[in-house]
Amino acid sequence: MNYIIEFIVTFGIVASLTPILMKWFHKIGFTDKPTKRKKHKKITPLCGGLGMYIGFFITFFVFAEEPPEKAFWIFVGSTLIVAIGLVDDYFKAIGKEFPIFPRLVIQVLAAILVYKAGISFTGFTNPFTGVYIEPNTFLQFVLTVTWIFGVTTVINWSDGMDGLAGSISVIASGTFFLAAIILMQVESASMSIILAGAIVGFLVYNRYPAKVFMGDSGANFVGFILSIIALDGAFKQATVLSIIIPILALAVPIFDNLFVVFKRFKAGQPVYQADRRQIHFRLQRKGLNPNQIVGFITIISIVCSILSILLLFYNHQ
Repeated sequence: MNYIIEFIVTFGIVASLTPILMKWFHKIGFTDKPTKRKKHKKITPLCGGLGMYIGFFITFFVFAEEPPEKAFWIFVGSTLIVAIGLVDDYFKAIGKEFPIFPRLVIQVLAAILVYKAGISFTGFTNPFTGVYIEPNTFLQFVLTVTWIFGVTTVINWSDGMDGLAGSISVIASGTFFLAAIILMQVESASMSIILAGAIVGFLVYNRYPAKVFMGDSGANFVGFILSIIALDGAFKQATVLSIIIPILALAVPIFDNLFVVFKRFKAGQPVYQADRRQIHFRLQRKGLNPNQIVGFITIISIVCSILSILLLFYNHQ
């Protein structure tokens, strides 16, 4: 019942707050305009991320059972992520490109704060010998920061079509919620369901044709929280399978964007140079419309998530 309440409260806050933010962002010109690369037809406010951030943390601080110090650093890290994302979105709103370096610095700093809060990848059990393998502190730090930075980035890069990043992310958060219930991880389950409520509240206005975009602030925020949930949840189980669960839940954005990075590298392009190589753009070139593309990718994500839950059930029989 607590989880249902957390979901409904977060959904209600985001669904109620987003129209207010939309009017304000339209008024101040904080909007995404159509360009050669961005094919949306109308000027769209970039306030979805701010709405999800506010809704998530109101519910998180009221209901979640995270230790105060850990909750504080999650909040600080998330605030940095949303803040630099809003700066990036503002530059887009005025037709300019925000430099990559400040974004990288802030994202890495936010990941370091999470690590310092005690949320980290600590190791796993060798399935053949039963011996627990614990990397040294430096390697734990590198793996943790890389995971947080990587998931934050791939969710952002997947935000290229109405409803897509939100749909992928809500499936992942739902998967993490079910995994946490199976593993009896109350804190992880709570964070997962609160995030799901925030995303669904946003998706009410982001379905094709979208009335609002999550922007870099929203995509980075959602990816950041998903990465923390995985580290503080499934990764804690110290089995090889526990590492596979989050990777399967986020299989589409992870593997699609690894493919994109490889293609950019092979072509001699900067890895962070935006293009139209992601799966949704490739499907669009095949003639699929936005609803078909989002539906197709959503089905793949659901299949991967179901597989991860089935593997978890099998492992806990």
